[in-house]
Amino acid sequence: MSEITAQMVQRGRGPTAEEAARRRKLARDVRSARERLTSSTGLERAFDYELLRVYAQYRLGAFLPLVLLAFSIAAAAVFWVPVALSAAWCAGVLLVAGTVAALSRAFLRQDPEAISLRTSRRRVIVGELVQSTSWALLVLMLFRIDAANARTFVMFVLVIVAAVTTMLAATVPVAAYAGLLPLTAATASLLWLSREAESVLLIAMAVGAQLFFLALSKHLHTSTVAALQSRAEKDAIFGELEQAKANSDEARRRAEEANLAKSRFLATMSHELRTPLNAILGFSEVMKNEVFGPHAAPSYQEYSTDIHESGLHLLTLINEILDLSRIEAGRYELNEEALLLAYVVEECRHMMALRARAKNQSFRELVDPSLPRLFADERAVRQVVLNILSNAIKFTPPGGEITIKVGWTSSGGQYVSVRDTGPGIPEDEIPTVMSSFGRGSLAIKTAEQGSGLGLPIVKGLVDLHGGGFQLKSRPREGTEVVVTFPAARVMDALPAVTGDGAAPPPRPVRAA
Repeated sequence: MSEITAQMVQRGRGPTAEEAARRRKLARDVRSARERLTSSTGLERAFDYELLRVYAQYRLGAFLPLVLLAFSIAAAAVFWVPVALSAAWCAGVLLVAGTVAALSRAFLRQDPEAISLRTSRRRVIVGELVQSTSWALLVLMLFRIDAANARTFVMFVLVIVAAVTTMLAATVPVAAYAGLLPLTAATASLLWLSREAESVLLIAMAVGAQLFFLALSKHLHTSTVAALQSRAEKDAIFGELEQAKANSDEARRRAEEANLAKSRFLATMSHELRTPLNAILGFSEVMKNEVFGPHAAPSYQEYSTDIHESGLHLLTLINEILDLSRIEAGRYELNEEALLLAYVVEECRHMMALRARAKNQSFRELVDPSLPRLFADERAVRQVVLNILSNAIKFTPPGGEITIKVGWTSSGGQYVSVRDTGPGIPEDEIPTVMSSFGRGSLAIKTAEQGSGLGLPIVKGLVDLHGGGFQLKSRPREGTEVVVTFPAARVMDALPAVTGDGAAPPPRPVRAA
């Protein structure tokens, strides 16, 4: 039968984070490709609308400057043509510019979902063509004027209008072409009236400048599209973050509900399990000790012993699960008092001495006798030391040595170190050993009895004290567990009594 891995369990619960991200990216790509196929410009529909919207904003904002430019050109043209003709040309330009501005305002006020992008784009192209043609009519107005400065003036105006047109219509490239075509044709028509080399060179430069403005508008269009894509990606990321936050809040709510249900279940089951378990332990102990007389068969005593030991193991497991549950839920309350760390460690060593002696193991103690008292929960500290010593005895081979160290840390705190001469733990198995119900390959191969909760409980209790936990191990080099307590929990010893019998006030707890 194949082994069920954590990846398979996770896959059964739903897609992983990487799979979900890949699916979202694939969905965006498919949606983008579909919109490009249905778009006449090869871009997404949202981009088509945004480009037209930017064009409308440009045209609407440039209306007043264009009015001033038309008035200025018309006023300057009266030096060569009659005022009525100049005013008529100016009125025509303003009429077309006003119509384009009005269409742009109407476009911006419409609902984006109700707009026909194809029709709007055609209106933009026709509007640019008509508007540029109205400006280019300036050539016909001054065509009969035989003055070099008049032709220079017209050429200068056409270059300015070409620059303005290509910049304003840059977001709609076809409209930029349509707007530049009449202006370029009008500029080239000046060659019919110019025979001097200098005039021909100026006209050629003017046409080249107009083409340069067209190339510049292409770059502006590319930059605008890139900015829209960047904004779309940013909006997509923000949307994903909001969705992830909503999912996280929902997951947190469910986790809190599950944690509350787990706590209620454990509180109920602990009572329901301990009641019959105490009866099993009591009766099995009576049978094991043959209180009411010897057994008829010797095997009955072995069975009662096995029942009693199994019951004790089950009771220990229940207590560990409850302790870990309270620690994870933040409901483990510390009953702090002043204690001697070296004394607690010595008591724990004495309690575990019988188990170590059964495996012919020896203890080597290196304890600093000058350690002052520690402000901590004695029951929790005792459980920490017992769990560490129990693991060391369990995995140290017969005849091995266990080293216990108690002393000062470099920051002024106190530490407990337990090092064994066992086979060690591979580096890749340390996270497994530190997880709840996690057991290393050595424990599984040797069928060592245990729930896999000892080290997680130790780390949780040490964290509640604000201390540190460190596991050092290498294969065939043994394992060392170091537990540290912060300097803030170390209490200075009371000062000696002075000669007059008066003692100074006690010193406060040493700061961290």
